[in-house]
Amino acid sequence: MPASPLSSRTRVVVVGSGWHFLSGISYYTCRLSNALQERYDVGTILMRRLLPARLYPGRDRVGQPLSDLRYADDVRVFDGIDWWVVPSVRRATRFLREQQPDVLVLQWWTGAVLHSYLALALAARRLGIRVVVEFHEVQDTAELRHRWAARYVRAAIRPLLRRTAGVVVHSAYDRDALACAYDLAGVPAEIALHGPFDHHVVDTPRTPGPDGVCRLLYFGTIRPYKGLEDLIEAFGTLGPEYHLTVVGETWEGWTRPAELIASSPARDRITFVNRYVPDTEVNDYFAAADAVVLPYRRSSASGPLHIAMSHGLPVVVTSVGGLVEAAGPYPGTVFVPPAEPGELAAGIKSAAGLTGRRHADPSSWERTLDAYQRLFTRIGIDQESVTSSNQTAPLLSPDLR
Repeated sequence: MPASPLSSRTRVVVVGSGWHFLSGISYYTCRLSNALQERYDVGTILMRRLLPARLYPGRDRVGQPLSDLRYADDVRVFDGIDWWVVPSVRRATRFLREQQPDVLVLQWWTGAVLHSYLALALAARRLGIRVVVEFHEVQDTAELRHRWAARYVRAAIRPLLRRTAGVVVHSAYDRDALACAYDLAGVPAEIALHGPFDHHVVDTPRTPGPDGVCRLLYFGTIRPYKGLEDLIEAFGTLGPEYHLTVVGETWEGWTRPAELIASSPARDRITFVNRYVPDTEVNDYFAAADAVVLPYRRSSASGPLHIAMSHGLPVVVTSVGGLVEAAGPYPGTVFVPPAEPGELAAGIKSAAGLTGRRHADPSSWERTLDAYQRLFTRIGIDQESVTSSNQTAPLLSPDLR
């Protein structure tokens, strides 16, 4: 249903990844929209086709119905905008006029959406709509590897940021990285820690494993920055009481981990599922794991980390980027330094002592909503009182580092 112009609630339109090119941002966009609906009137614009399918790392699964997650009935969804823009952006602009939002929230994760976001920001300006950008990372790691893509994003994002009234980031680390990348002095910023990914959790018993065996799980896309090769090397030094399952789709042609698995001395204790698994299988893999290992070499946020915490599993994670703030309060976390297979193996042994019990996930979408409410108040949209227990993030400034 369209938001009523007479509604007393602030009206919000969220823009982010759709289901056609499924990724973690697709899930986040849906979960955020559903959470915001608890306090605001919400609509969502989905980026339907991000780029020519042949250029997408997961090209073989584009358009397949892999997700069971759905938008709440009260969230009106426009699906969506295509990379070639015409006529989808014109229809999205019409959707904005119909929704009459007070604020447009753009999910930022890839330069592939930049030209569409610029068009939406210009439309929002004409309609008197404030623009907020939520940064999942400053720039995609694959794009950074291509000089032309990096230059394009750094240049073309500036007109978008000039039209931005406020920004949301997932950690102080990301806030500082953003401040170093762009001059956003004076732009209000709020830290909204990633909410829980508990939509995979169902009331089914855990799958028991062999006695005396600790079942490890790596879950997520296989990319150069994910550090899976460090885990394969570390696992080769562990004894027969450990078993490893790797579930993930290869991106960016990063076949090194697959090669290491094939030649590992512990190959008979490694199960390799080299594909993007549908939601119907995700819960089974986590239910059959005793601990999750995420050996990232860099990261701003991690969907697999939040799935693991929602399941209450011990997590071995590298102390990089925003993961320190995301996993720090979780009692099942074992931190290890990045790119150190020996330390990783030791961390896995420590995590084995945390298995057999469910750890409480500290993540909360209510905390995310509080951060958005603070930001909306600061930019003059939502004048509701903010609880004194919530701390306000400072303005972005290049000297925050």
